[in-house]
Amino acid sequence: MKTIKLRKVGNSYGFTIPKELMEKYQLKEGEELHVIEENDGFTLTPYDPDFEEWTESFKKTNEKYKNTLKALAE
Repeated sequence: MKTIKLRKVGNSYGFTIPKELMEKYQLKEGEELHVIEENDGFTLTPYDPDFEEWTESFKKTNEKYKNTLKALAE
């Protein structure tokens, strides 16, 4: 487990992510991270949960209408 400190940045607060975590999760400067609030805290993730939901819906639609989409593509 890593421990980090919050620092005041203007009227907000921020923290730094250790280099080893940046490398492990292939994060880059300027990349957006998403905060998912939970009952006992929050999760910080580079994956957009709304986009993930959209992707799953697309996969289901694509599978359901596979033949129709193939015919339209021709």
